[in-house]
Amino acid sequence: MSQQIKYHLDENVDPDIALALRSQGIDVTTTFEMNMAGTSDNVQLAFVKQEKRVIVTHDTDFLKITSHDSNHYGVAFSKKGSRSMGDMIRTLILIYEVMTPEEMKGTVEYL
Repeated sequence: MSQQIKYHLDENVDPDIALALRSQGIDVTTTFEMNMAGTSDNVQLAFVKQEKRVIVTHDTDFLKITSHDSNHYGVAFSKKGSRSMGDMIRTLILIYEVMTPEEMKGTVEYL
């Protein structure tokens, strides 16, 4: 069995998205659950790199940081308020179903 994508939701992403993804058997952590609320973007990026997780974010700072450093496991970005929660969940499930962690590595997916 091939590896599956794992997600990490930053503190600006609704935690109900994590609940919905977990109900589909997807491995998800959140900034709050990892006691990382208020930590810098660089600290969070180091965490997702160590854990080999795709970061799900509304924060454009992650786009800037990762544009200079492609050594990450992927960014799933959505401008806050541009997509409904249901749309975000469906898109994240689709990414999980059709992409491998290796395919996500170093990329940004716009939700």
